[in-house]
Amino acid sequence: MTEFTSARDALRTYFGYDAFRPGQEGIVNAIIQGRDALGVMPTGAGKSICYQIPATLLPGMTIVISPLISLMRDQVDALNDVGISAAFINTTQSPDEQDLVFARALSGRIRLLYVAPERLETERFRTFASRVPISLVAVDEAHCVSQWGQDFRSSYLGIGDFLKALPTRPTVAAFTATATERVRRDIIGILGLRDPSVTVTGFDRANLYFDVIRMERKHKASWVASYIADHPDESGIVYCATRKEVESLAESLNIAVRELRAAKGEDATRLGMVAVAYHGGMSAETRERAQRDFVTDRVPVVVATNAFGMGIDKSNVRYVIHHNMPESIEAYYQEAGRAGRDGEPSRCTLLWNESDIATRRRLLDSDYENERLTVEEQEVVRASKRRLLNAMIGYCRTTDCLHEYMTRYFGEAGGAAVRDDGACVGGCANCEHTFETVDVTEIARAISRCVHDVNQKVGSGKIVKVLRGSKAQDLNYLHPADLPTYGMLSATSEAQIRDVLSQMATDGFLSISEGSMPIVRFGERAAETVAPNFHYEIKKIERKHAAKRAESPSVGSQAMGAYVPGDGDEELFAKLRALRLDIARELGKPPYIVFSDKTLRDMVRIRPVSGEQFSQVNGVGALKLKAYGERFMEVIRDFVA
Repeated sequence: MTEFTSARDALRTYFGYDAFRPGQEGIVNAIIQGRDALGVMPTGAGKSICYQIPATLLPGMTIVISPLISLMRDQVDALNDVGISAAFINTTQSPDEQDLVFARALSGRIRLLYVAPERLETERFRTFASRVPISLVAVDEAHCVSQWGQDFRSSYLGIGDFLKALPTRPTVAAFTATATERVRRDIIGILGLRDPSVTVTGFDRANLYFDVIRMERKHKASWVASYIADHPDESGIVYCATRKEVESLAESLNIAVRELRAAKGEDATRLGMVAVAYHGGMSAETRERAQRDFVTDRVPVVVATNAFGMGIDKSNVRYVIHHNMPESIEAYYQEAGRAGRDGEPSRCTLLWNESDIATRRRLLDSDYENERLTVEEQEVVRASKRRLLNAMIGYCRTTDCLHEYMTRYFGEAGGAAVRDDGACVGGCANCEHTFETVDVTEIARAISRCVHDVNQKVGSGKIVKVLRGSKAQDLNYLHPADLPTYGMLSATSEAQIRDVLSQMATDGFLSISEGSMPIVRFGERAAETVAPNFHYEIKKIERKHAAKRAESPSVGSQAMGAYVPGDGDEELFAKLRALRLDIARELGKPPYIVFSDKTLRDMVRIRPVSGEQFSQVNGVGALKLKAYGERFMEVIRDFVA
């Protein structure tokens, strides 16, 4: 039997899938053959399968380095539920509980052990790691190792030292959903990956509908409440920039949503809590309870800061709303990407205004003290984060397809799936033209000419000064009065010139160098700005209408090959979902660990009434068939009868 056949057998037996998703099989094969690997795959593409399957086939143990303690229990529960022995070591356990895990691992009874990166620095864990055979070390959220990413964590810098200290170097595999080319180079270098198999599957999430709405702060809470009230059976995440906003919004939603639903004739006495708050300032116990209430579907909505961290393993989140603009495209892609992990149509809405930009800049400038970095290195990181923020501002203001903007940012031009009419498959507000634009062609031409005049050797601040005809002394060395573009935009505000320059950089007409003194240079599209037919628009401040999509777009679901319900099917789906909730509560586990929404949809399509039929449902492995199959088939038989 070949190694790949073994991997497929394991996939079918444990997870109930007949084939790997795009990109998975190459990574699995590389790891099984002892080769290091780097997988860059969007959220929901199945990164965890890439190390979980090899863990079942390799002789020793697999260590999974994951940044968030809150994830570990759910992932370990899900693995044990399909018959793969897994455990974690973290600060929520007593010393006796940790001793028990260490003992099980040393006796060979654990295939996967999840730990936070900080754990690797403890003497106790290093001693343990030197005594147990380790076949694979999998680094999740590997972009955290790079200071050029949006979520640099100094604890990740110790992973390379940990690997070097092991008596025998295991295979090392790194995984992330968000990594530009530069960040990928950092991951390979800092972790010391040896001739890794690099797999980048593409960044487009064609089951997600992207929407950007410019909205004053005073209107945001009522918009969010209205959306939640209109989607009572859906699970969602609302992200806020500050802890204070998290608490106030969660409190107001619990009042406003109840009032809105009561106004529709629902019995207000039967309406439970709508939203829980989650942020890093809460006690560990409060955060744990909020997360459990959300992932077990006791509460449909969580309002959180980005402390509600990476890789939340809840597959049936149907919408993610950003109450404020995030600090980077990477952060937004990762947070918004928690919607629709099961591949079903879902919505990602970003509410923003100019004060969000000011807040983000203030937070950025007050941030970044890190004992592992010198003062100069800290300033480089700060400058990098300013560029990341500018790209996020560009996303809010661009008139381009939002799917295309996202994929282009990650270096994948033309990476968004497109329909015959030219609109994106997943759907987005820009392809639907729900905004007004302003023509900035002449401003863009002037900026491009000025970059030429200064020989691509100055930063954006000096370009703005030259164009506005500034008499500042720091321009003297350029002899500004001799430059053809000096004072060309004297009647245009500094803010507008900066906006257009920033947008030109995000759209590829300009590029801004890295380092503590960023320089504006020409981008790959620069030549377009001197063409006679060049035309450039950016979004106007007001939006035509804050279109609320009542339903997720059907085109997205068709493109994903997802199930499109017919007559009576929603009723059966609701019955199966209710049974799933009952089973989950009996077990004390999140419902999606029993079966995902996608698997329930497949049950509705197939309507299995025998074990053989039930095993054909996507996502039903041998253990789950045995554990839950009969109860679900009983519901289906009753419904069919």
